[in-house]
Amino acid sequence: MLQTLAIRDIVLIERLEVGFAPGLTVLTGETGAGKSILLDALSLALGGRGDAGLVRHGAPQGQVTAVFDLAADHPARAVLKRNDIDDDGDLIVRRVQSADGRTRAFVNDQAVSANLLRELGALLVEIHGQHDDRALVDPTVHRQLIDAFGGLDAPLAEVRAAYQTWRGAEKALADLERRIADARREGDYLRASVEELTRLAPEPGEEEQLAGHRQAMMRAEKVAVDLKEADEHLNGTASPIPELSSLLRRLERKAEVAALASGGLVAISQALDALEEARSAFETALRNADFDPAELERTEERLFAIRAAARKYAVPPDELAALGQRMANDLADLDAGEDRLSALSKAAAGARLAYDKAAAALSAARDKAARQLEDAVAAELPALKLERARFIVNQLADRDTRGPDGIDTLEFWVQTNPGTRPGPLMKVASGGELSRFLLALKVCLADKGSAPTLVFDEIDTGVGGAVAEAIGTRLSRLADRVQVLSVTHAPQVAARADHHMLIAKATVEAGDRVATSVSPLEKTLRREEIARMLAGSHVTDEARAAADRLLRGH
Repeated sequence: MLQTLAIRDIVLIERLEVGFAPGLTVLTGETGAGKSILLDALSLALGGRGDAGLVRHGAPQGQVTAVFDLAADHPARAVLKRNDIDDDGDLIVRRVQSADGRTRAFVNDQAVSANLLRELGALLVEIHGQHDDRALVDPTVHRQLIDAFGGLDAPLAEVRAAYQTWRGAEKALADLERRIADARREGDYLRASVEELTRLAPEPGEEEQLAGHRQAMMRAEKVAVDLKEADEHLNGTASPIPELSSLLRRLERKAEVAALASGGLVAISQALDALEEARSAFETALRNADFDPAELERTEERLFAIRAAARKYAVPPDELAALGQRMANDLADLDAGEDRLSALSKAAAGARLAYDKAAAALSAARDKAARQLEDAVAAELPALKLERARFIVNQLADRDTRGPDGIDTLEFWVQTNPGTRPGPLMKVASGGELSRFLLALKVCLADKGSAPTLVFDEIDTGVGGAVAEAIGTRLSRLADRVQVLSVTHAPQVAARADHHMLIAKATVEAGDRVATSVSPLEKTLRREEIARMLAGSHVTDEARAAADRLLRGH
């Protein structure tokens, strides 16, 4: 319920904080005192349209804060959790309206969008009046109210589940039909492609692996060429080793030369040893070089084949395997398509039949709930001086409009007088009639899909004493189940209240401006206000006595 409404710099209100309690609270005051300002401020806090004109003259901005005490399982808490907003304790909504027209919204001190604030506001408070067009004009809401009134959560959940199953089966069937149609158009191409990709058998990551291996082998090839060149110089026809060996042998056989050039012969012998060691080392290095020309050739052939296929099918190399699988699946769908189509078609037909059965049962349950609501509302109408009027739930069931919530369109209609044409409530009922129909509906639906706080804005305007008494009685009954705030001009309604607040306008600051105030009334002051409502500007003893009788009667 609404606990506190704090208003700052809104129209005639400079600073105001009003506390509210459970039950029925009435707000009264003379015309122009500022009752509409209070409701405009509350509407702003609940996500209503911002307006720079709401800011008090001379102030840079105005703001409204509303504090709500909610049950742990209230739907608003689920909205908070879904949007990662702290939901411990009270729910505090705040709206800041700048004089330049901009607005900011906060929930539990966290900035939120106006749309989110509006979504929360709809769950927290319903504001109704003679010209209200929110709670009753949308047939979708009417269907929701009938479901809540009839306790139809279980059959509705069954219909929604059946709908999802049916739509899923229809989608699977449509997807298979599309794939088979595509496969038929490209059958020969698919078979050739699948055969080619099956032979190629590419694997994800293989192209990158082959490219890396090729690079490594090309580097090894360059090293092997250098080693081969060195080996050719030491082992080939240009090798100096045979000539030096032959020279050394000839010189060693000549004693005179050996005696004169022994150091030179030793140097040649050492050079031959070094060359032999080098030759052996290069031979070993060449044998150990990681290069196989045949392997390089095989690697390049594989790599180039994969890259050519990727270009041909216009996909990255890593996606060739998946492409081949999809093509194979399409071929399989084409080859075995008729059998699968038949099975999926039967599944979709069965799912639709199950949905139709569940939707028909829900439609029948809605019809029963609608008739019960019609009877309940009819029982309220005579006391509201609408005894010749009829409330009608117009229900249209059409299988061609299958949806997750069933096949029904429900709309609240009325017939205000016998012989007149029934029609939608918002179009047929006058302002006064609409407010009384609304009240009768809310009495019947108060604990069925209703917000925890209901606000009625002068729904008793233009009605006589008996009707005002009936309205007060029904507001009081509503307040047994939800919190009710009512702006009223009817003393019979005010006398029924659990709490009474007076809205007044007074001159402040040396008479240069006026401000609106809200004061709780107790006992004598409350009697005086009800007497004023009865008598007008001049309160008489007779009016006070009549006010006493009204208060004692309740």
